[in-house]
Amino acid sequence: MFIFREAVAGDILQMQIVRNAVKENVLSDPSRIRDGDYLPYLGEKGKSWVCVWDQTVVGFAAVDLEANNIWALFVHPAFENQGVGKQLHAVMMNWYFSQTTDAVWLSTAPASRAEQFYRLQGWIPTGTTAQGELKFEMTAQKWFEKNPGF
Repeated sequence: MFIFREAVAGDILQMQIVRNAVKENVLSDPSRIRDGDYLPYLGEKGKSWVCVWDQTVVGFAAVDLEANNIWALFVHPAFENQGVGKQLHAVMMNWYFSQTTDAVWLSTAPASRAEQFYRLQGWIPTGTTAQGELKFEMTAQKWFEKNPGF
């Protein structure tokens, strides 16, 4: 059974394992994201959630409330296509829009499964970043229209 909960500092090692296991949006230099980089998203400037299966983190999501940005949403490849990403996304987005009505943005690689995922969740493409990633935006109105009852 999957358990979804807020992330704590003790989850960071397993979050790093998930981040480095993905097959898309792979870090060219895994040492670029250090354990300490997760800490601001555990309450200081945002919030993170994990999905746990048998005491192991299999997915996580993090949002930056100050920058109005989705910092991370990753699922271990062994747990893809089981609804983990969709549930983490919903928890994160519901929390975000309970804190602010400001639009939130993210970027991801073009022609990726992540691009398809975000389009299916109702994200609106707004251009590209300087690094060539697609930039998407979600408004509170769009989120709640697509997800009534939250």
